[in-house]
Order: sequence, then structure tokens, then C-alpha cells
Amino acid sequence: MSAESIFVRDGERFIPTELARGPWTPQAQHGGAPAALLARLAEEVDGGETMLVARLTVELLRPVPIAPLSARARMVRPGRKVQIVETALWHETTEVARCTALRLRLADVPMPADLSRPPAPPPPETGEHSQPPWMDSISYAGFHNAAIEHRFVRGTFVEPGSATDWIRLRVPLLLGEPTSPLSRVAAAADFGNGISWVLPRQDNYSFINPDLTVYLHRYPVGEWVCLDAVTHPQSNGIGLAESALFDEEGSIGRAAQSLLIEREP
Repeated sequence: MSAESIFVRDGERFIPTELARGPWTPQAQHGGAPAALLARLAEEVDGGETMLVARLTVELLRPVPIAPLSARARMVRPGRKVQIVETALWHETTEVARCTALRLRLADVPMPADLSRPPAPPPPETGEHSQPPWMDSISYAGFHNAAIEHRFVRGTFVEPGSATDWIRLRVPLLLGEPTSPLSRVAAAADFGNGISWVLPRQDNYSFINPDLTVYLHRYPVGEWVCLDAVTHPQSNGIGLAESALFDEEGSIGRAAQSLLIEREP
């Protein structure tokens, strides 16, 4: 692995490294890479208040190339308690991905001591490393196999069905810059459909997610984000992958992905 980050900020442009590449072609990015970058851009829009991104919706409009990208960001709805920010990535004159972020104000609000909170899954050090069975056919480094580390505490990449997987970034999102907790969540959450697949690729199924929505009630603490994921496919060619999100202290939110399901003859 030669690259030291997933992107390099070059003035107003963002240059993807080899660690942004996805598993299906070395010419296009894994969805987690632009999702994490769009999340970071949404945080950088100054709204004058201390806010938390409570909802992040990423739409992957077309394959995001391994090529310099320009970014656009704007405040759609300013406010002291609720803000909406839009960010987008462009390759030359083509918009390739966009994001809407709902930001809510942070405040100290006393909570009852007896509130029930779901516990965190077993910690990442108890998990097992796993790779998809098709990984041996990929000879290049990318986001999925070099920028990310997986630790499964339930299920594996090889087994179909729901799974619980701790995920962390091995390298910074942007060279020379700390990776924000929000970007860590966005990078991890895009793996929900991949770790909980139920339709085997060896039977010529594909299940592409053109979007990712993340709801958060707090940001994660530490490097690891856990996905407790399940996929729901339907015979109409549509599916849904949903993930409960955790850090090592407990629940942080949920994520969902729409799935476009196809099967080649």
C-alpha cells in the first residue's frame, strides 16, 4: 500500500488515491469513499452554531471516477436549531454524487436515569477478519481491501445473511487532516449491503446501492464503527439493506440503503 490517504486536497479540488478504488473496476470509486468526503464537506459549511449532522443522505448519481473532483456546498436552510446543507462532487462538468445533511443544534437536556439503551455488540478485538470469496480475483489495492479493516463478531463475508461487523479506516480520509467521526460513520455505513448479502454473486446476482442514508443521535467515539446489518431483497428487483450503528459505548444511529437487484442470464 503506497498511498497514505483516500483523498488529497488540492486547493478546491480533491484527488482520489488508489485507496478510493472499488472492487468492480479500478477506474471507479467504492461508494464509501465519496460518502465520507461528502460528509466532511457538509461539516465544513459554516452555519454559525454548534450542530450535529442527524441525517446524512448520499446519492451516487453515476460511477465516481478515479479522477480529480471539484466540490460544491451551500446552506439551504439556515437556522439556530435546524439547518440543511447540500454538498456535491463534480467530475469536470458532470455531477457524480450529492449529499443532503440535516444538522440539529446540540444542547444539554436532562434525561431520565432509567432509559433503556441497546448495549454495544462484543468489542472489535473479539471479532474475526473476513474477506469476500471473490477477493482473490482482485489484484489491486482499493478502499474495500486496503483502506478499511473489518472485524466480524457475527457472520462473515462468506456466509449469506445478517452480520455484525466492526469497521475502521486504516488511513486518513484527507492527507494531513484528521478524519472526523461523521466521515468514519459514512465510510463504514456503505458496507451494510455487502456484509449482509443474501443473493449469491456466483449465481449472477448483483445488488447495487445508489444511495445511503445515515441517522445519528450522536457521533461515534473512537476509530471503530459497528454495523449490525440485514438485507431484504424482493422479487420486484428492489431491496433494502438496513444497519443498526454502534460504537464501543453503545448505539449511535441507523443506516439504510436502497438496492437495485439484477440477475444476468
